[in-house]
Amino acid sequence: MTAKDKQSEKEEYAWVIDYLPYGNPTDNRPGYQKKPLVQAMGDTHFVLMELVPKLNANPQIHSRVYIGDGDRDEIDHVKHRIHYNDLSHGAQLELPFVIEECVKQLEGTFVKFFNDAHPITSRQHMLELLPGIGKKLMWAIIEEKKKGDFKDFQDLHDRVGGVHTPEKVLANRIMEELKDDNIKYRLFTTTMRRPRRD
Repeated sequence: MTAKDKQSEKEEYAWVIDYLPYGNPTDNRPGYQKKPLVQAMGDTHFVLMELVPKLNANPQIHSRVYIGDGDRDEIDHVKHRIHYNDLSHGAQLELPFVIEECVKQLEGTFVKFFNDAHPITSRQHMLELLPGIGKKLMWAIIEEKKKGDFKDFQDLHDRVGGVHTPEKVLANRIMEELKDDNIKYRLFTTTMRRPRRD
């Protein structure tokens, strides 16, 4: 799972992290010119975006909506990609919970990350970029992996006691990447670009 791989793929589904029925509060246009907005996070690549809901739709926070090519139930179209700082206060509060839920749903993908993790440089390993994983824990994971692939998060926890809640560790790393446009290494997200304002 690399940023390069992700850039060629589009999100198919997104998680609603805030619904703004009166548009974005930072939009200075008159109220009659503003339309309802949904702030959301992509289901697999963790792209933050603003969506335009269909007329009379009322997307619920924490719901998963289809945004791919084809018939969409609640979403009319994707407006643009946004940065973490463009999120409403409510969306920023919900985001960690939504990320953790996504990680749990994509458990197989993230277990594969632990199985396939490798050195980035001669001095740093991918595993060390995860919050709370230092050299000692990194080597414990590597040594345990030599005995066989990890099957799921529970297997990882049972075999490497220091990794208590892998989904929280991964969610914290994804949050770090989303909050810092200039982070040196990206394990799970793509490079952020400043969106064009309509």
